[in-house]
Amino acid sequence: MNPALSVILCTHNPRPDYLSRTLDALKRQSLAVEQWELLLIDNASRDRLEPGLLAWHPHGRVLHEAELGLTPARLRGIAEATADLLVWVDDDNLLAPDYLAEAERISSAWPALGAWGCGHFEPEWEAKPSADLTPFLAYLAVHRAARDRWSNRLFDYEATPAGAGMCVRAAIARRYASQVRDDPRRKLLGRTGQSLSACEDFDLAFCAIDAGLGTGVFTTLRLTHLMPAGRVDPAYLERLAEGHGFASTLIHAWRGGARAPRTGLLARLREQRFLRALSPVERRVRLALKRGETRAWRTLAEMERTLPPGS
Repeated sequence: MNPALSVILCTHNPRPDYLSRTLDALKRQSLAVEQWELLLIDNASRDRLEPGLLAWHPHGRVLHEAELGLTPARLRGIAEATADLLVWVDDDNLLAPDYLAEAERISSAWPALGAWGCGHFEPEWEAKPSADLTPFLAYLAVHRAARDRWSNRLFDYEATPAGAGMCVRAAIARRYASQVRDDPRRKLLGRTGQSLSACEDFDLAFCAIDAGLGTGVFTTLRLTHLMPAGRVDPAYLERLAEGHGFASTLIHAWRGGARAPRTGLLARLREQRFLRALSPVERRVRLALKRGETRAWRTLAEMERTLPPGS
């Protein structure tokens, strides 16, 4: 008999202490291990992860994916999963003990949803972020939703789950996988090595809407997000903002939700006036976002010349 759900944990050169705590949180799940499988996708790590890491789990497998990148790792997980419900876990996520049981309950109670996820991200800071970084911490997935929210509209981000702790029906995940394989634009989303591109989780969630289902965020789904000191370095947040600007522009552009920005003199003057009103940190992040957006439009223009008509 197939398990009720498949937990897919993608990792690349994980911090051993973080990965150990992530696995310990999975060991403490209230849902019996016989009812779920655990796939640990080792994505081209420098030190190969060994099967013994999952010796405690009767349905645990360590799989090695040679193609670098979060998207290839997730595609491997989708291909290998045997359950009708998939749950994504990052290697710095500590799921609440009832997370998997609650994910399964929501799956039954909300058949109109194709993807849903965590509404309560609790950060555990290795180094406390400075006050001037507070407006940008949402990029790190450490927020709390005010209430449960569901939607069947694209770009309704309050109801769109983040990748950490995302739950998605296998049929939606397979639909996403088949589309990504044939679309070079979508392969640009998600992290690859040191690249901090993003939005592959939104792309996956939006496939639920494409299929006539909805997305949701639930406050009963809770996890702790481990935050190493480097995540609150302003330089890291700049790189993260640039990656987000790049990826969000791509996904909005090909889904019809964005147009190339104006670049005339008046637009430049308005942007300069806006930048002068910002704090130094806000200005750096804003400029990083703009760099990402500009790179995305340039990339799309280059790809448009090579994509088949109608893509």
